[in-house]
Amino acid sequence: MAREFRLWALSDTHVGTEIKFGRRSLEEVIQHAEAWEGHPKGFDIAVNLGDFSGSQLPPDDEEGELVVSQYASAKHHGREHFYDVIGNHDASGVDEPTQWWFKKWIDPTGESTEFSGIDNSKRPYPTTGTWENYSFEVGNVVFLMMADRNDGGAPIGRGEFGGYPAGAISEETFLWWTKKVAENKDKIVISAHHHMIKETTVASGLNEGCDDGYHGRMPDGGAPGSSFIYWVGGQKDSGRIENFLEDNNPAIDLWLGAHTHTHPDDTTGGRSHVEQKWGANFVNVSAVTRYHGKRNSIPMSRLFTFTEGSNEVRVQCYLHTDQYDDQGWYAPSERTIKLRHNFEMP
Repeated sequence: MAREFRLWALSDTHVGTEIKFGRRSLEEVIQHAEAWEGHPKGFDIAVNLGDFSGSQLPPDDEEGELVVSQYASAKHHGREHFYDVIGNHDASGVDEPTQWWFKKWIDPTGESTEFSGIDNSKRPYPTTGTWENYSFEVGNVVFLMMADRNDGGAPIGRGEFGGYPAGAISEETFLWWTKKVAENKDKIVISAHHHMIKETTVASGLNEGCDDGYHGRMPDGGAPGSSFIYWVGGQKDSGRIENFLEDNNPAIDLWLGAHTHTHPDDTTGGRSHVEQKWGANFVNVSAVTRYHGKRNSIPMSRLFTFTEGSNEVRVQCYLHTDQYDDQGWYAPSERTIKLRHNFEMP
């Protein structure tokens, strides 16, 4: 029987919001995922795509400790089995050190072990890079992990109030990403960011995020781009990512994002959670939160099963509550996506 690699993708735990309602969101979904059948530990590794914080103001140490304590509840996985990126709600304030909270408590590169509990020498797949952009490899799969950069004040940053929703990457991260993609044409490339790319998945078009009730309309914060990466190197809606993907089609195999909380059958903008464009697959893994933006929040996450020697990946959607349907695997959302290359186990 062919060997499998199981990747769990989750996002938007908003632990500070959930705890007010008595729900330990990150801890709850880890318990679910570790109990999934078909694997002794439920999954191999996980990517968490941001919005750990539920605060509309810059997050604080109390919420950081809450995240770390919930990660510590995992029974079969060390903290190093979770590979994280920063979301818009995790951003530092205008006059604070750049992304201090994320670097201290979430700490993907293991530079703040005393607080985060991450020992990078224990990573099953070592990371290379910084908190803002880092990579790791699983067999012939290259993961490119990119931070949302909405720190530093409006219009790109979060301002004095609100986790401004429009997505952003720095010029350095954009150049890093294009270089990494170009260097790995012979491998399976998975890009991960808190946000999706414009007009790829549900509600990711101009104004769809703010006008359809997913995100607040913040006039000084790039409201039209509130559901996708709107800022690239300080330029708004430049199309640089989209143009790169089109000019190098197919450039990547899979883009993982989240940010827009919704239900599994939502097709706002004529797009679902799993779509194809520019020869690549785009998946909004959606949100784990139940109470943060609760009008649209149905807690769910995705499991990606890679099979050795195959270019097909099974994508399953798991509902973590029974609000929308029975808790468990939601069959209507299951998909099979194809990669450019056959998967090779590490």
